[in-house]
Amino acid sequence: MNPYSSRLVTANGTAALATVMLGVMAGFFWTYSFNVNYATLELSADDYARMQSLFNVNVRHSMFFSVFFGAAVASTAAVIANLPYRRTASFWCLVVACCAYVFGIVVYTRLVNLPLNATTESWVVGAVPADWHLIRDAWNHANLVRVATSLLAFAASLAALTLRASNTDA
Repeated sequence: MNPYSSRLVTANGTAALATVMLGVMAGFFWTYSFNVNYATLELSADDYARMQSLFNVNVRHSMFFSVFFGAAVASTAAVIANLPYRRTASFWCLVVACCAYVFGIVVYTRLVNLPLNATTESWVVGAVPADWHLIRDAWNHANLVRVATSLLAFAASLAALTLRASNTDA
């Protein structure tokens, strides 16, 4: 591979951008699971309902959405830009990263986390259901799934860059 070809520069640049965005999201999910989720275990039903509702409202902003969805767009762009290198291990690492993120984060969030969010947002402080902790535990588990999946996506994209940089990619 000619390291100075514009095609390779574009392929590497999109892969690098995807890696950064996937890393930010992996850090977000990791931090939430291993800091915030542990703190929620100490909250009363009313405090949990209040906190989760506030979090759900406050996470809906342009910066979060740009990285959450941008990681899917960037990883898809990386796969497309790297199509000429589809016979290399780095290309397939990018495919794994993209699929893991799109299906394991974006789709999974839509199917699992957002319905749980809607449930907690429907709770009225002072009248939280007696089994509220089951929803909290389900949400915490679902976020751990996103931690593992986002780490897989990030690691696969890092592997792609490492293979490409080490010139061992064949």
